[in-house]
Amino acid sequence: MSNKMEIFRVKSNQTVLIILCLCLSITLGVLLTTNLGWASPENKTSMQLQGTQNMSVDTNSTNIVLVHGAFADGSGWSKLVPSLWKAGHKVIAVQLPTHSLADDVETVKRAIADIGGPAILVGHSYGGEVITNAGYNNPNVTGLVYIAGFAPDEDQSLSTFFDPSNVPKDLFLPDSGKFIYLNPKMFREVLAQDVNASEAEIMAITQKPFAQSILVEKSGPPAWKQLPTWYQISESDHIFPPDLQHKFAEQMNATTLSLNSSHVSYVSHPNEIADFILNATKGK
Repeated sequence: MSNKMEIFRVKSNQTVLIILCLCLSITLGVLLTTNLGWASPENKTSMQLQGTQNMSVDTNSTNIVLVHGAFADGSGWSKLVPSLWKAGHKVIAVQLPTHSLADDVETVKRAIADIGGPAILVGHSYGGEVITNAGYNNPNVTGLVYIAGFAPDEDQSLSTFFDPSNVPKDLFLPDSGKFIYLNPKMFREVLAQDVNASEAEIMAITQKPFAQSILVEKSGPPAWKQLPTWYQISESDHIFPPDLQHKFAEQMNATTLSLNSSHVSYVSHPNEIADFILNATKGK
């Protein structure tokens, strides 16, 4: 008899637990449906559009593909993206693997195909080399914008333009594999001296490692020989000599903008860079 009672108690407890779980699930479902919009397709759509509800895209406007450089990622463009949206442009900021130039070029080509329609490519620093290759013979690309960007000719590489003797000691640190990153202690001084200290520190902490092999990987035929170009020169750049930036701009006969800026002008001067990009979409 005692065994039967014990079994009954166990079953009763299990039943109560199941009922409590069901009640909790129903309550959560109601809360999520009414407050967070997770349950119904209609609410889910509104959540997906929440970030762009104030953005009116002009389907006839030129699309914009933003390509970051080394030791960075696509989030670095966040300060200027709203201005591009506000002007009615469809914008995508790619995330480069930075494992090889070839992989990065293919990543941008996929982004161009995904965004659809005519597009201008915007490349910062190493991203300039990427758009130089991704835009070549691409019928959807209508122009190239270089933000203190590399613009190599065919068979040149990043190493073509760097004299190791001019690189500060311990600036580039190797990881345990075949990648390098910028010494966080030197990051702001070399890359972002006009960015506030806390923001520069976050940039240093979140930087993406960069494959050493990319430094010697040769560039292909350049799109800047085929397309209209724009070039922003950072006159106070501590890592990418302004004289070299001027040479790149001259070789492609680019429309230029000079800023008294560090290498990361798109972070320290987002409004000026946004306006420069918007002018490029208008062919100015």
